[in-house]
Amino acid sequence: MPLSVKTPLLESLPLSRAIGARAWLKMEAMQPSGSFKIRGIGHACEHYRAQGAQRFLSSSGGNAGLAVAYAGRKLGVPVLVVVPETTTERARRLLDAEGAEVIVHGTSWFEANRYAQSLKTAQDAFLHPFDDPLLWQGHATLIDEVVADGLRPDAVVLCVGGGGLLAGVAEGMRRSGLDEVPIYAAETEGMASFAAAVDAGRPVELPALSGVATSLGARQVCERAFALTRERPVIPLQVSDREAVDACLAFLDDHRTLVEPACGASLALLYANRLPPGVAGNVLVVVCGGSTATVESLSRFGG
Repeated sequence: MPLSVKTPLLESLPLSRAIGARAWLKMEAMQPSGSFKIRGIGHACEHYRAQGAQRFLSSSGGNAGLAVAYAGRKLGVPVLVVVPETTTERARRLLDAEGAEVIVHGTSWFEANRYAQSLKTAQDAFLHPFDDPLLWQGHATLIDEVVADGLRPDAVVLCVGGGGLLAGVAEGMRRSGLDEVPIYAAETEGMASFAAAVDAGRPVELPALSGVATSLGARQVCERAFALTRERPVIPLQVSDREAVDACLAFLDDHRTLVEPACGASLALLYANRLPPGVAGNVLVVVCGGSTATVESLSRFGG
């Protein structure tokens, strides 16, 4: 039995009205770890445990780390998560609640990641937050479920941080014969490493990241995410922090579900009708979730 669950596919009347097409929500915020990450992380953890891993290592204090902690608890494998000093107390409490050991090290994810990798022994499995084909295989099941539910989308909207969700969704679309269907990749303006890669013609490292959508904070997207732009239609689009947060608050009112600003970037493309002209038919939005967002944090930005 997989560690992820089959999530609801819901039609959104408010978003459908906003874009003049039928908007469908894949509700990954309903996953047990709070985000889509458990699809790929869970698949990878099961694979590594079958190979004899005695401990899972992670370097994320966000959704990936929480997915590793959840998977470890369910599989009976100890988990160590190294987080940077910037990780919120809420995230640390959530990791602790899942039974993970937490070490705070460094001022950025890069420093925490380097330290986590230095701790790896032959008995450990290291779970990268986004750059691992095992993760992409797990994330692809999201599209398998959508197609099994009878929806073949005419466009897909998702957010891009490191590119793991994009790589997985594209894989799911490939095996369902949806290679010609465009994917609209949302980022906030201060976290736009995917757009920078497209502009440069190769993955490039942003000199700095800024803004509220911290789950999108990969300074460089994975190679696979960029390679997809040469294989199928993937269109980067950007929104402001304000648009992302406003979309989260609107979505909470409309659908009684709290999501983080990274997810709000995708939703903002619909609420603000920022998709390119001509988008029609069935538009699938990956409501990727987010474990650490609170009403207070969103309202504080909004205030």
